Amino acid sequence: MRLALEQARRAPAHGDVPVGAVIRRGGEVIAASCNERELKHDPTAHAEMIAIRQAAARLGGWRLSGCTLYVTIEPCPMCAGAIYQARVKRLVFGAPDEKAGAAGTLMNIVRDPRLNHQVEVTGGMLASESVELLRSFFAERR
Repeated sequence: MRLALEQARRAPAHGDVPVGAVIRRGGEVIAASCNERELKHDPTAHAEMIAIRQAAARLGGWRLSGCTLYVTIEPCPMCAGAIYQARVKRLVFGAPDEKAGAAGTLMNIVRDPRLNHQVEVTGGMLASESVELLRSFFAERR
């Protein structure tokens, strides 16, 4: 999660909300990214989406079985759907997202029993650090 926080700290340099994501398989980091929506002018350029694309390219396939995705804030519905589609084994997030959280706060896409794959979820890891990054970012914008 500390690596995801490092990634998140890069995002404000290009005007993006400080969210970072890291994907590991075993002890190896296979992808890392921060939000790049403003940088790329792309509404889908969330840290999780970029990291999933990087990991799939590195592994040579779309199934991220056996992988853990660490992200500084609870994934939104789009990212939760991608996590499910990629068959990520485990999701670890920092701060819950009361406005768009789709891993247990508003809805629970990644654990929906109607789907053919459920993701193991651990929330709240280094949440205070994640929240502080977000607070600082938005305080500077106001």
